[in-house]
Amino acid sequence: MSRKLGKRIVLLREKKGWSQAELARVCLKDRQSIERLERGTTNPTAYTLYEVASALEITLAELLKI
Repeated sequence: MSRKLGKRIVLLREKKGWSQAELARVCLKDRQSIERLERGTTNPTAYTLYEVASALEITLAELLKI
């Protein structure tokens, strides 16, 4: 599940033309956190997912469509 979510984040991030660093800056996270999230090696909190969705200008429900 985490890997599918990570792939979804990569897809949405790349759709905006952003690097991991750009997404991290908008989310107020470090790039390594975004990298771990995209690889599916971390278990994000609901709030972290909300922050990522907000940064990508989508709803949390849209982010979780995996």
